[in-house]
Amino acid sequence: MQLFKDNSHLYTWTIEKAKEGDRRAQKAIYDSLSPKMYALCLRYMGQRDAAEDVLQDGFVTLFAKLDSFSGEGSFEGWARKIFVNTALMNLRKNDILKESEDVDSARSLSSDAPSAVQDLGYKELMQIISELPPGFRTVFNMYAIEGFAHNEIAEALGISEGTSRSQLLRARAMLQAKILERQKKK
Repeated sequence: MQLFKDNSHLYTWTIEKAKEGDRRAQKAIYDSLSPKMYALCLRYMGQRDAAEDVLQDGFVTLFAKLDSFSGEGSFEGWARKIFVNTALMNLRKNDILKESEDVDSARSLSSDAPSAVQDLGYKELMQIISELPPGFRTVFNMYAIEGFAHNEIAEALGISEGTSRSQLLRARAMLQAKILERQKKK
């Protein structure tokens, strides 16, 4: 059901009914958002079981905070922030960056090789990203996909900006190596 794409009146009505606790409206929101939010959770968590747990937690949070949605801006964008924060809280709880190094110790890594990403399909690229270690995957997702700046990543994850840069540099180098390895096998 593409509830939020076409009819803004229906969209507003559904949000309001969901705020009142209407289960059908909540299900409509779930049905509309769950595919995209699951993909987001899977990108951050890297494993289906963990992504499903974060998806569930994200919807619990979304419905608990639904009254705080003012109706200004995109509902999907508002929801996306909830799911990103839920994934980050889960990753922080598991201390994903405990073995992080600062950018100065990662200078020897290079991701400047010609990009092989153009030859990959979306699903194959997402699979390779999911294979990254959690710290690399998280920073890569936040920077390259979600558009966070290093200072925002550092604040969200409780790390230094240098560590964020280091994790991104290492993630890019590892992605490049994995992509080249897959191309050699073809």
